Amino acid sequence: MVDPIADFRIDVPQAALDDLRERLRLARWPAASPEPGWDSGVPVLYLRRLADYWLHDYDWRVHEAGLNAFPQGLTEIDGQRVHFLHVRSAEPGAVPLVITHGWPGSVVEFTRIIGPLTDPRRHGGDPADAFHVIAPSLPGFGFSTPLSAPDWDHARIARAWLTLMDRLGYERFGAHGGDTGSLVSPALGRLAPDRVVGVHINGGLSLPAVDGAEMTEPERARFESVRDLVRHGTGYADIQSTKPQTLAYALNDSPVGQLAWIVDRFKDWTDPEAGLPEQAVDVDQLLTNVTLYWLTGTGASSAHQYRAVRDEVDAADPSGVPTGVAVFPTDPAIRRVLERRHRIVHWSEFDRGGHFAAMEAPDLLVQDLREFFRGLRQAGAGNCV
Repeated sequence: MVDPIADFRIDVPQAALDDLRERLRLARWPAASPEPGWDSGVPVLYLRRLADYWLHDYDWRVHEAGLNAFPQGLTEIDGQRVHFLHVRSAEPGAVPLVITHGWPGSVVEFTRIIGPLTDPRRHGGDPADAFHVIAPSLPGFGFSTPLSAPDWDHARIARAWLTLMDRLGYERFGAHGGDTGSLVSPALGRLAPDRVVGVHINGGLSLPAVDGAEMTEPERARFESVRDLVRHGTGYADIQSTKPQTLAYALNDSPVGQLAWIVDRFKDWTDPEAGLPEQAVDVDQLLTNVTLYWLTGTGASSAHQYRAVRDEVDAADPSGVPTGVAVFPTDPAIRRVLERRHRIVHWSEFDRGGHFAAMEAPDLLVQDLREFFRGLRQAGAGNCV
C-alpha cells in the first residue's frame, strides 16, 4: 500500500475474544495495597469488579458493530500504516474537521460526537454548523500498526495528517484535539496556516506558568494543579518515555494489567465530581477503548509515543491560526500562558467534564466546536470538496 486509500472494517477473530475471556478468568490478582483508596494505584477490589463486568457483561461485538457504522479507511503515509474514520456530512456547506485523540484514548473517544458534528439537523442543531469528520488513529494506536519508526513526534504526525487530508481531497479544513491532539492540531496549523482555517483544543497544559506574583486566584489554583500533577501524577509518563518496551510485556500479556494501566489515568483525569471512572464516562465506552488496546496489542506501541516526544521543545514562534480553547475540570489551562504560543480568539470554561471531554461532556464539546468554527466559516473553510 503506497498512496491508495483502502476501505477498512473491524473484524476481530473469535479466537482473540475467547483468549481474552480465558485470560480474564485466570487472572492472577495481587494482594491489596496497605494504603486505602487510590493513592498507591488502582484498588484490587475495584478492579476485580470492573474485570468481572468486562468478562461477563461487556459485549465487544456490539461495540465493534457500532464502530463499523462509521466509514473507515487505511492508507500508508511516510512508511506508517494509518487507520482513520471518515464520516462525510450530507450538508453542502460542511467544513472538514480532522480530530486527534491522545493516550490512553483512541478513536473510540469520538463515537458520541461524530453524529452531532456531521448531522446537526438530526441532533437538534443548525445544519449550517455541519462538519465532515476525519478521525485518524495515532501511529502505534489501534489499527495504525505496526509502529514503523521510533520518531513519530507531534510535528511528524501533523505532516502525516496533512498528507491524509490531501488524499481525501480537502484543501481547507479545521483541526481539533485533546491530550496529544492538543499539540498535534496546533502543529498542523503551523505547518499549513494557509489551509487550516482554525484550531480548537480542549485543555492545554500551561507550562511554564506565569510568575506567581502576577497570578489571579483562578490561575493560582490551576498552577497548583500543574505542580500537583508533576509531583504525583506523571509516573506513567516517566516509564513510557524511557522504557516503553519493558512495560510492553505486562500490557501485552495481561488484560487486567492493560485495564489497570488505563483506568488509573481515567480516575485521575476525569471530572473530579465523579467518584469513579465509570461515573464520569460510560463503562462500555471505557471498556471498548481498553479492549481495542488489548485486541490490537498496542499498549506498548502507543507508549512509544511518549518516548518520541520526550525531548520535544515547543515551537518558538506563536501560531497565527485562529485558536479556540475549551477548558474542562482537571485540565489546568492558563490563558496568558497559552497565548504565548497560540492566537486565541475563543476561550470557554466549563464546570463539568474533564480531560476526556468527548466522552465525558460530548454535548458541551460539540457546542463549543460549533460556536468556534461558526465565526470562521466565512473565512473560506467551506471552500473544499
